[in-house]
Amino acid sequence: MGGKVNKIDIIMNPNKFEELKEELNKIGITGMTVTNALGCGLQKGHTEYYRGVAVNINLLPKIKVEIVVAEVPVESVVETATRILRTGNIGDGKIFVYEVADVIRVRTGERGFDAVVDKK
Repeated sequence: MGGKVNKIDIIMNPNKFEELKEELNKIGITGMTVTNALGCGLQKGHTEYYRGVAVNINLLPKIKVEIVVAEVPVESVVETATRILRTGNIGDGKIFVYEVADVIRVRTGERGFDAVVDKK
């Protein structure tokens, strides 16, 4: 068997994670790696006040969700994530899609598409 393998990275606000996780599970995403991150985009963070003085906060709390897909269409993941994360405000996040050159399942030695799909 063969097919295309893609990696999707979603950088998002932590407050939407549980809802995103539930919706991704509904479309067949069963595995993901989640990392706490700090970052900012074009808005360069936000301004907070400490004792009446403006202080620039350059790094905001984010979550990075990494997903590798082979059977689930990339566009389904992108549409689901966009629907859940979009508020129309600055800081809704970003979605990056990459083509994966190779995948190796360490336990079995399977490579490529077969290393990603679950053979039941």
